Amino acid sequence: MMKKNFLYATAMVLTVVLGSCKKDLEVNPQDRITLDNYYKTQADAFTGLVAIYDRFAFQSGGLYDKSAVMSVAGDDQLAGGGSSGDINDLQVMQNYTLNASTGPQSYLWTRGYSGIYRANVLLQKIVDIPMDATLKARYIAETKAMRAAFYFDLVTFFKNVPIIEGTVDPKDLYNVVQAAPAAVYAYVEKDLADAIPGLPNTVPAATEGGRLTKGAAQALLGKVLLYEKKWQAAADQFAVVNGTAPGVSPSVYGYKLIPNFGDLWKPSNKFNSESIIEFVHSKNSNGNWSAAGNSEGNLLSITTGPRGYSKTLSTAPDYFSGYSFLVFTKAFYDFIHFDPRNGATVANLDSLQTNGIAKYTAGYNNTGYFFAKYMGLTTQAAANTPELNFGIDEYEIRLADTYLMEAEALMNANAAVGVGSRAYQLLNAVRARVGLNPVAVTQANIEKERRLELAGEGQRFPDLVRWGKAAATLASKGFIAGRHEVFPIPQGELNNTKIEQNKEWGGTK
Repeated sequence: MMKKNFLYATAMVLTVVLGSCKKDLEVNPQDRITLDNYYKTQADAFTGLVAIYDRFAFQSGGLYDKSAVMSVAGDDQLAGGGSSGDINDLQVMQNYTLNASTGPQSYLWTRGYSGIYRANVLLQKIVDIPMDATLKARYIAETKAMRAAFYFDLVTFFKNVPIIEGTVDPKDLYNVVQAAPAAVYAYVEKDLADAIPGLPNTVPAATEGGRLTKGAAQALLGKVLLYEKKWQAAADQFAVVNGTAPGVSPSVYGYKLIPNFGDLWKPSNKFNSESIIEFVHSKNSNGNWSAAGNSEGNLLSITTGPRGYSKTLSTAPDYFSGYSFLVFTKAFYDFIHFDPRNGATVANLDSLQTNGIAKYTAGYNNTGYFFAKYMGLTTQAAANTPELNFGIDEYEIRLADTYLMEAEALMNANAAVGVGSRAYQLLNAVRARVGLNPVAVTQANIEKERRLELAGEGQRFPDLVRWGKAAATLASKGFIAGRHEVFPIPQGELNNTKIEQNKEWGGTK
């Protein structure tokens, strides 16, 4: 999640002990860097921080990330690809045929706990590192904020998860037990509350773009509280992030909606005034097919591109030929078709082909409607292995999202929602940005606006679950009420451990 000069500050890779491969175990111990002889200097602490950020924006070697999983789990996008088995983790997520052994849950679990492991190591070791006290406090705050984000994802996706304090001896890992969801949420809230005072209000984009700030931690805390239905507390956090005049003046942290919705996905607009938490990607990472998931390029840029794309006319869009994943459904295209955000969200390849402007090869689940926001262009392609090294960043939280979440929190807290109220201003600032007239603050209008504004950004499925509307909306895809609101705990985490499967998946927890 860091600017290039931050991401590549170190070449050292920290690995979880139990995840080491046989080749690692056979290396001469004298050639190894161990936790006991590392973490001695400020530079070591920085390296450890980079390692946590690396997990924060972690992409699977299977060419997907958290956002892609959430997108195909919802009702607006299909897995696509080349066949019904292409990136199988996405296919089984789309059809709700996943189980404890098959599906994307192992990626989600590993992303979270490998990040937590790295965070716990740094928090334990940094105490004894001689370094500037203010800088140390900042590193600790960033680490706690990311640890909170990992736990929030884990409790949201799996419900019953362990809270792991400090570094656990490998022999004790098999005795770890799960905590109650309420305890995990309390842990997340505390980590974020601890982190906020130690974070800077802003960071210099040129050298520290992508590092966490006070606004980022407060936005995340507001989201956590919203998921807990602590409406007023959530609104209070969002209010600081969103500022006193939503859509008019910047907040205390400088956040402001950018004028042109489509400009959000231009690589030249990294770290813009609307970005709150941004996963940073680089076209200079030199990622290659020997370890595709280790590339710092945005894998969505290649996976969402149309297969076999070529221009018929010189005026055709400059799309980089890709793999046809995450295509939009016809129903979603009809829903967004006359909305001003349509053009920046949906690439209508069928229209281009029908009108003799461009050609493409239909993939699996083809609808002709492609996900445009992160789709790669040939003009953006890197020189080396271009398909794995697109530099367009990905939003985890942006201002339009926090506007809509605050409006929702205020409405549920029974605050005023009429014309001129803060909730009304928040909802309609998002609409005004794209030239739409104001609407009343209602649950239906908030849901509609989130679906249009945040399409393809990984928010739809979690929204449906927390609104209690997933079962009705997703029944045609195979979603079963009382089961698919959570993921099965990966089978590998259950074997020979005290971790129990969720009751939704046949367990006892």
